Amino acid sequence: MTHAVPVGQPDAEAALEFESAATRPVGWSFLALYTLAFTSTNLLFLAPLLVTLALKVNALVGISQAPQSLALVASIGALLSMVGNPFFGRMSDRTSSQLGMRRPWMVIGWVGGSFGILMVALAPNIAVVLVGWCIAQLFFNALLAAQVAVLPDQVPTAQRGLVGGVLGVCSPVASVTGTFIVKFFTGNQLAMFLAPCAIGGFFVLLFAATLNDRQLAQADKPAWSLREFASTFYVNPRKSPDFAWAFASRLMFVLAYAFLITYQAYYLLEKIGSAESEVPQQIFLGTLAQSGVLIAAALIGGQLSDRTRRRKIFVFTAAIVYGLALFVVAIASNFNGFLVGMAISGLGFGVYFAVDLALVVDVLPASDNVAKDLGVFNIAGALPFSVAPAIAPAILAIGNGSYGVLYAVAGVCAIMGAIAILPVRRVR
Repeated sequence: MTHAVPVGQPDAEAALEFESAATRPVGWSFLALYTLAFTSTNLLFLAPLLVTLALKVNALVGISQAPQSLALVASIGALLSMVGNPFFGRMSDRTSSQLGMRRPWMVIGWVGGSFGILMVALAPNIAVVLVGWCIAQLFFNALLAAQVAVLPDQVPTAQRGLVGGVLGVCSPVASVTGTFIVKFFTGNQLAMFLAPCAIGGFFVLLFAATLNDRQLAQADKPAWSLREFASTFYVNPRKSPDFAWAFASRLMFVLAYAFLITYQAYYLLEKIGSAESEVPQQIFLGTLAQSGVLIAAALIGGQLSDRTRRRKIFVFTAAIVYGLALFVVAIASNFNGFLVGMAISGLGFGVYFAVDLALVVDVLPASDNVAKDLGVFNIAGALPFSVAPAIAPAILAIGNGSYGVLYAVAGVCAIMGAIAILPVRRVR
């Protein structure tokens, strides 16, 4: 992919133009709208994952079959998201629309994903749930790929820790918002699914409408080839070892997170002994406890990373803390113990995602394929949601059905994520 510049402009000038755009500080109005949009995108993903998807599956097949059915739906959806994110990232990088490179995919992604969620809400059986969730995953990943690419497009290196910290807050805010919305509409299944889409869509479209989007001239769009298409899903680890190690770290960290949120409802039902009617409220309270710590940790951690010009020590320490928090959840015997573990996890989660995002952007292989490369990196965020449901039944079988054992394994995964970041060399 070549740089988005007027036809006939020399390559050196093209690189200079892109670089100068990426070094101008962003203002607070941009940051506010970007944060609202990114929070809304997280809301679209997390509201079903945290509560409604599990409850829908449980309502269709019952608690005895729900873990296996949820594993099928979540794992296939996650596999599609692994393909969808880099693919739509590549499409965004080569989009020469007059509307810009990122904006069209934000709109298309929200519309298509919301249709998939509607299918899930109305599904009469697991097969329709699966189809709807796959559609939602594909299109929401088109939205996500375009939206994440705005960070390297618009934000200079000196502000990436700050912006990464602010964006790190988006996930917990979306988690709290999503669980609150679901709790508010408890009893109305259609509203439980669609209200997050409507609320999130408003801010996604607002950001898309106001974004000063990158432009790609038609003459600069590269020819499409089978080899180029294959490269959409791959970054050579030998040529980009720092990117590969960052990928491995994110993969293990998100695997720990996937265990937590995918089986949170069943953990509360089986290990803590909660009634099904209590689960939405308890997940809301657990998410709130996590988020209160997470928000402060993300904002402070991101700014400290910028000021000290260090990334690795923050990412390493945060992953260790998150792993320890999952051990606390694993040994909890009541809801209060679960809340304590969730609060501790907020510290690790907040710092990790604030600084790790800045670290990843700093080690991207090339500036002209940022959405594609970030899409490849997002495989590390999508694959765990396929792997976790696939291997969780085996872990539960070995542990005699103990969700404590499952979350102890999750804690080990987080610590492995900490170790994987140590070989990164391009950043301190």
